[in-house]
Amino acid sequence: MSVNVKPLADRVLVEPLAAEQKTAGGIIIPDTAKEKPQKGTVIAVGEGKKDEPMTVKVGDTVLYGKYAGTEINVEGKDYLIMRESDIFAII
Repeated sequence: MSVNVKPLADRVLVEPLAAEQKTAGGIIIPDTAKEKPQKGTVIAVGEGKKDEPMTVKVGDTVLYGKYAGTEINVEGKDYLIMRESDIFAII
């Protein structure tokens, strides 16, 4: 997938994964009760800082903080742009 956004320095563009629709027991979760996803796919990465190379790459699935990043809309799709330090893990 190609997006016309190039993050700068240590920033990463992430596409959040969809929120869960059902609980493990099969109960359907209404839109008003859904939690913000904390998992997403890396779409684009910056070049990194001079002495800190980037550790995530395009295509990685990552875990990030609940309120991490800034929401942006590009070509009708919602993304988050955040610093690599806001990412907790690659899964």
